[in-house]
Amino acid sequence: MSTENLPQSPEQPSRKPRVAVVFGGRSSEHGISVVTAGAVLKAIDRTKYDVLPIGITQDGRWALTADEPERMAIIDRRQPSVDLLAESGEGGVILPVDPASREVVYSEPGSVPKALGEVDVVFPVLHGPYGEDGTLQGLLELSGVPYVGSGVLASAVGQDKEYMKRVFTSFGLKVGPYLVIRPREWQRDEPAARKKIVDFAGEHGWPLFVKPARAGSSIGITKVDDLSGLDEAIAEAQRHDPKILVEAALRGREIECGVLEFEDGPRASAPAEIPSPQAHAYYDFEAKYIDSTPGIVPAPLTPQETAEVQRLAVEAFEAVSCEGLVRADFFLTEDGEFVINEINTMPGFTPISMYPQMWQASGVSYPELVDRLVQAALRRSTGLR
Repeated sequence: MSTENLPQSPEQPSRKPRVAVVFGGRSSEHGISVVTAGAVLKAIDRTKYDVLPIGITQDGRWALTADEPERMAIIDRRQPSVDLLAESGEGGVILPVDPASREVVYSEPGSVPKALGEVDVVFPVLHGPYGEDGTLQGLLELSGVPYVGSGVLASAVGQDKEYMKRVFTSFGLKVGPYLVIRPREWQRDEPAARKKIVDFAGEHGWPLFVKPARAGSSIGITKVDDLSGLDEAIAEAQRHDPKILVEAALRGREIECGVLEFEDGPRASAPAEIPSPQAHAYYDFEAKYIDSTPGIVPAPLTPQETAEVQRLAVEAFEAVSCEGLVRADFFLTEDGEFVINEINTMPGFTPISMYPQMWQASGVSYPELVDRLVQAALRRSTGLR
């Protein structure tokens, strides 16, 4: 039975909302998720919220972790991990399975389970499969616990670049040429699947970008300049996802724009431009997170171009039925047209990431950004909405 409408004892002291910051996960973006969590833990207002850090190890164990943001950073080009932060190598955190209770429990083999108290909202800073793709969101919906960011459908569509592009197209947003090779297609007739890619290159020209269809942070992506590099690029993409995406190269400027949910609806940030990195073939993982190639914020666009990309970013947010936040990535082609490449429903969220930088340039500081996201989640209920 729900306790939502039961009278409360007048002696019961009020408490601060409790935020569980969930991070790590089983995807190849595990380390970046830990870095993001460190930034969120450092920024969240402890006078306003109680905070419970929960890390998911790469093998899927939910661990109680130290609340030590300084240990959640890339040091000497090495990424942090939940295993190094976990307070125990065996204990596990259990979320409630009854929507009438938000009690989180910690359990270790041979010990009596320990109640950690109720959680009012989850801030899931996971990137990639098993966290950003609707799986965790579905678990939280079943548990009846509000959470930051998009729901199950929007998270799943935002993770799968094929269906994301299909949704964009159906709403009239322009996307670049692309090709999808599904795992069954590859297994059934590998030479025919490879020929499809070669024919695609013949139609659109080299270079091509070969990507995992459901990964992020530029992990597993290869820029292929000619036929000789194709097989290696396919193998690298399939190492992260059996479904691969092939995109034609678009010539133009890379422009990003953030969307944030305010009380009156989604608004777009000042856009940013990603210049071509000097030491990298394109804006890959190393350029983003290791060498921290700086973006230009705000992007040097005309007022008309700025207004247009902001409009399109909000349209993309609405097309996928997103909530909370999105980073929308575009190309501004040589003929002056914006082509949407993708959205990220949980974009890179470290202080040096483009999403917080764009909102900083728009007058929203990193701590305020974190607070607005938590408040937006607290305003929403779980379930159909």
